[in-house]
Amino acid sequence: RLRVAVQPGGCSGLIYQLYFDERILDGDAVKDFGGVEVVVDRMSVPYLEGATIDFADTIEKQGFTIDNPNAGSSCACGGSFS
Repeated sequence: RLRVAVQPGGCSGLIYQLYFDERILDGDAVKDFGGVEVVVDRMSVPYLEGATIDFADTIEKQGFTIDNPNAGSSCACGGSFS
């Protein structure tokens, strides 16, 4: 399972946390995307509504990317949003 959370941090105020987690806690939202279960805690759900997650493994880009229509702005380095 891939857990996605929004936490306080970064220069714009909020950061994404992505990590593998076997637990499902009370209030978690769970969705299956092509055989991968994505788990989001209840406090992060409103921040991630309508967001898409992708994984790239190319020479130019490696890792997860999140396209979030709820992010009003992001910092110059792209590591946080508000």
